[in-house]
Amino acid sequence: MITRTVSKNPRTTRGDLVNDLQRAGTKVTKATISNTLRHQGLKSCSARRVALLKPVHVRARLKFAREYLDDPEEDWENVIWSDETKIELFGKNSTCRVWRRKNAELHPKNTIPTVKHGGGNIMLWGCFSAKGPGRLIRVKERMNRAMYREILSKNLLPSARALKMKRGWVFQHDNDPKHTARATKEWLRKKHFKVLEWPSQSPDLNPIENL
Repeated sequence: MITRTVSKNPRTTRGDLVNDLQRAGTKVTKATISNTLRHQGLKSCSARRVALLKPVHVRARLKFAREYLDDPEEDWENVIWSDETKIELFGKNSTCRVWRRKNAELHPKNTIPTVKHGGGNIMLWGCFSAKGPGRLIRVKERMNRAMYREILSKNLLPSARALKMKRGWVFQHDNDPKHTARATKEWLRKKHFKVLEWPSQSPDLNPIENL
């Protein structure tokens, strides 16, 4: 009954299980519940936060994966990955624990969908490749399209040179409106930068998230 309950709802707590079993006429301790679940290969873990995906996002991500599935490793070594990130200065992110089996951390029942929001933070832009990190820039004002192009102008090519990227290197950024703006695309085209086509709502596919 314990295993069946947490398989149906991984957010069930040990206290919930104690109460459910007590109502069913069985008295057990939280330690017994933990031991039982561990014996079944389940452990209490923090739920992963993942992007909220609509069906159109799922299709685009699958198309992206199939398109690049057989590319050699050397091709990925020629990509400069980039992103902006907000570093929280105050407050804490809430966590939610789930019972899951090994390698099941990304199952929808074991994750917490998130959307972007801010406050009490600093903004950074950075990039890196397989050869190491590029420049890391603090964005002191609210970033707009013109500021984004200025950041790229002053930092992207110097980063590529410092990383000794091969001819024909590829630039990656996501589908933020500042990135996909007509003026930004035109600037990248005039600079002859190759840009990796990127599926929306896919921060988890970008290795810079781990950096």
